[in-house]
Amino acid sequence: MVPFSSSISLLKAYLFPLILLSIAIFFQLFIIPSSFPTSHYDVLGIKHYSSIEEVSEAYEKFSSRWSSGEEEPAVKDFIKIRYAYELLTDPLWKRDYDAFGVDEHLHTLEEVKAKYAEETFSKVVLPLLNASSSVHDFNVLTTEDFKYAIGSSKGLLVQVYSSGSSRSDKFLYNWKRITNLLDGIANTGMVELGERELATYLAERTSTGQPFFRNGIPSLVAFPPGCRNSDCLLRYHGDLSVDAVTDWFATRILGLPRINYYSKETLGKNFIAKSGHHKVKVLYFSKTGERAAPFLRQAARDYWAYASFASILWREEESSIWWNNFEVESAPAFVFLKDPGVKPVVFHGAMNSTSFSEIMEQNKQQVLPQLRSITSMDLGCDARGYSRAGYEATTWYCVILAGRPSLELNKMRETMVRVQDTLSNKGDSGADDENSTLAPQAAAALKEKRLTFTWLDGEAQQKYCFFYIHTETSFETCGPRRDMTDVPQIVIVRYKRNSTKQDEPKAPKRQPKTIWDTFEEDNEDLASQLVAKYDGAMETQEIIQWVSKIIKDGDSTDLPFFRTTTPDLTPEESDAIWSRGSQTVLSTGQGLKQRVRGIITNIHDHIGDPRLGPILLLAAVLSFGSIYLRRSQSGLANQSNGTSQSTEPNQSSQPTMEEKPNREKRTRRKAVSNKDKPTSIADDVPKDAYNLLPSDPDSD
Repeated sequence: MVPFSSSISLLKAYLFPLILLSIAIFFQLFIIPSSFPTSHYDVLGIKHYSSIEEVSEAYEKFSSRWSSGEEEPAVKDFIKIRYAYELLTDPLWKRDYDAFGVDEHLHTLEEVKAKYAEETFSKVVLPLLNASSSVHDFNVLTTEDFKYAIGSSKGLLVQVYSSGSSRSDKFLYNWKRITNLLDGIANTGMVELGERELATYLAERTSTGQPFFRNGIPSLVAFPPGCRNSDCLLRYHGDLSVDAVTDWFATRILGLPRINYYSKETLGKNFIAKSGHHKVKVLYFSKTGERAAPFLRQAARDYWAYASFASILWREEESSIWWNNFEVESAPAFVFLKDPGVKPVVFHGAMNSTSFSEIMEQNKQQVLPQLRSITSMDLGCDARGYSRAGYEATTWYCVILAGRPSLELNKMRETMVRVQDTLSNKGDSGADDENSTLAPQAAAALKEKRLTFTWLDGEAQQKYCFFYIHTETSFETCGPRRDMTDVPQIVIVRYKRNSTKQDEPKAPKRQPKTIWDTFEEDNEDLASQLVAKYDGAMETQEIIQWVSKIIKDGDSTDLPFFRTTTPDLTPEESDAIWSRGSQTVLSTGQGLKQRVRGIITNIHDHIGDPRLGPILLLAAVLSFGSIYLRRSQSGLANQSNGTSQSTEPNQSSQPTMEEKPNREKRTRRKAVSNKDKPTSIADDVPKDAYNLLPSDPDSD
């Protein structure tokens, strides 16, 4: 029983080094061989990186023995030798294999083995591999070209390819489509493996420093906007389809938003109803169902404050629905939905980045634009700015339709659009209208850009709304909805700058005495304002006449100049949620998904490190040695302690001659101190006590 428990104790003591030793042996026998399979040079029995001539000589030796009947190889061995010969005698394949370990024909090797498993080697059809080469002269980058392309504000997508790769040939068509889709959005280029220095820079590294491409050739590498080195380089590991690659680059590298698809059932309730009332709705009809092109997604980011975007899959059985609603005949098509009641603007056919940007700039605003913080200056409806006519105009007007979003407001917006269109036609010299004399001032002011029509969300911009509509019925138009009553109202604001003092030298700013002086100086409007409220019928001609009369009176009447402080419009969000941080240079460490993928990749790479097995073996030996040394020292210490404890009783039982008197003295002293101690004076006197007379008589 004692030896068994002792063995268990010994096993526990050396458990950790035994585990390390087992792992080291496992790595050396299984992991390392699988990570470093036999090379094709080893199959031919020659040294690595041998020349093509040496490869041919080695194969001829095998072939001569087979043809002479001296040796008949197994089918598997013959296929491996023949495969190595064909691969290493092709200059491009050999170059790619030697420099980057590229061997994209391995699947062919396994297929041939399975096909001729039951046959003799003479039945194998040769050659095993079909050479594939083509001219890739499509936007090829050299090292010098790459130095100028990297670090661009548009970002860079690079395809690393080989002229001898069949996979690169198959991907070339998709690559051209990807390049066309990214035209104007990002820079693209191709790098051939023969550009050794640049290809090595773009390659990944094994644990031993060997450059390689994890997923073979072609390999896609991206540099985000502003990235100038490999620290922010990102690699694509997904499917090589056009849709997958462009979506990855647009989303991950450029930070562009995705444009969701909607059906005829969800378009109205999930997109049009939930998009802002002030935004133009842009509908993209697609035949393929692929994600929106990058240039369309870039427009969705750049014009997010003006427009909302949606994608729709075109189906022939639903064509009548789209024709009746938007007059769309076929796909691809782009539809711009603006104000209520306004006819959609439709463009058929494919577009590129340049053409769509021009169309988007022309249609980003509604026909009757909303008065907002980002549009007030452009519309000329801000007393702190100027009219659309420029700095020379001293008097200009802004017609504001204010109200809470409702059906009543939509109807009035349609009416105001008709008013604006009517005045625009009157402003044309060739217009022929029997009532054109009713509104010459308004038509002229609109043509001169001194008149602007706009609408205001009285609920979102309640302070601004109450400032201009300060009447008993203001709550029917401005502020949060209190009941079912929504009454849109029209006002016209005349802005006038003090032109007589415009050219006078500015007086030096006086030192503010109080905080209120500072506040007033910083917030006073530059132009005076007069506000007129419309109380007539909501008819187009009556509104036109009223606007024209106000402009006529405003241009001819000169009132004392005064300035006031207009409430600020409630600002919109400065950046869309999905676009925050998209302009910064991305890195491979961003995001939980990327970090987890990076950790898994690093573990996989380091498991195949040939140095790991010897390191584990060394750690096991050192652990064995340290535990053995510690146990040995502990055993010696225990042995010395046991010897001292066994000799101590003998020394106490047989004291030396010097210790005996001392011990007797201590015993005697102890006895005296305990037994011969005099009694206290308070004790009773014993019966046999007597006084001892002194012997010396002189002691008295």
